Amino acid sequence: MVLSEKRILLIISGGIAAYKSLDLIRRLRERGATVRPILTQAAQEFITPLAVGALSACHVYTDLFSREDEQDVGHIRLARECDLVLVAPATADLMAKMANGLANDLASTVLLATERPVLVAPAMNPKMWSHPATRRNLATLQADGIRFIGPMAGEMAESGEQGLGRMTEPLEIVAAVEALLDDAPKPLSGRKAIVTSGPTHEPIDPVRYIANRSSGRQGHAIAAALAKLGAEVTLVSGPVTIADPTGLRTIHVERAEEMRDAVLSLLPADIAVMVAAVADWRVASSSGQKIKKQPGDAPPALLLTENPDILKTVGHHAQRPKIVVGFAAETQNVEDNGRAKLTRKGADLIVANDVSPDTGIMGGTRNRVKIISATGIADWPDMDKDEVATRLALLIADRLVEGAKP
Repeated sequence: MVLSEKRILLIISGGIAAYKSLDLIRRLRERGATVRPILTQAAQEFITPLAVGALSACHVYTDLFSREDEQDVGHIRLARECDLVLVAPATADLMAKMANGLANDLASTVLLATERPVLVAPAMNPKMWSHPATRRNLATLQADGIRFIGPMAGEMAESGEQGLGRMTEPLEIVAAVEALLDDAPKPLSGRKAIVTSGPTHEPIDPVRYIANRSSGRQGHAIAAALAKLGAEVTLVSGPVTIADPTGLRTIHVERAEEMRDAVLSLLPADIAVMVAAVADWRVASSSGQKIKKQPGDAPPALLLTENPDILKTVGHHAQRPKIVVGFAAETQNVEDNGRAKLTRKGADLIVANDVSPDTGIMGGTRNRVKIISATGIADWPDMDKDEVATRLALLIADRLVEGAKP
């Protein structure tokens, strides 16, 4: 196991999401990790050192000026005697301290003193996450090499508000920790990959848009799987409600034209996996104001124009990546449409699937795909989208590194 005998220093800061850290400790220990916990003073308002200590089977550290813990400069030992520092949840306050180098309690002092990788799982009210000060602090920490996972969109436990700010679920955090600490040989080390994911939103007016039902789960999973194999991955994501994968760069876009421009700006690359369900058409001239419904009037006519074909553009580009993978979401004639797309788009592989409403694939967590290449078709069984991503990443690595065929 990746986490066997790994030492995780877990910093729990104050917020209702601290209750998730109890499950996080259990999940990390299940995988063989040792978890040393630090509880901030605010965190102790939500969970107790007794509960954290019972689950971690370790001493719980709470005080920078503890006579017992600091007699041998304990905060320096904590900062150095670990393989990774995990902050979950991370409040806006603690992020601000980290970004500005403050060290007025045990958690912030350890974070300033550590030379180990740091992974942060933010959790806060959506207004706090979107505040310019938090955005500045986030940019500073990312530039300093701090890794982030989340936050997620959803309902806030303490207020019932909806938005981006929920702490990422423990199992996803564990997967991110495993990815950061995985020291196995990586076949895609030194390779550059571009992945697109999610839908695009093509505006009709400031309120309405044309879109589809893509959740982005498959594209995000493929980006994470390629990164786990050592690739330098940039994910170009349309509007989704899932967290950005950790350990890679994510560019957020709304429209197909923005996605195309972002992808082309990333060339040259070794791998391009075009998973995004890009809207085929957009309104030729979107309205700058909300189109009002007038009693007795017919619905307004929408003149549509074709969006750029990003896969075809990349597949026939002068800087075409060595491996180009496209997706074909079909509701009929899956194999025939996939074969035609392979040739027309200039792809090496087409991942084709049946997304008819009764399959539950579009927006769901499972997938059943056919891998179409010039040499034939491989029919993969129904599996979790993460499993599809792992198998596809390994197939890409085989073709790129060894020239293997599906």
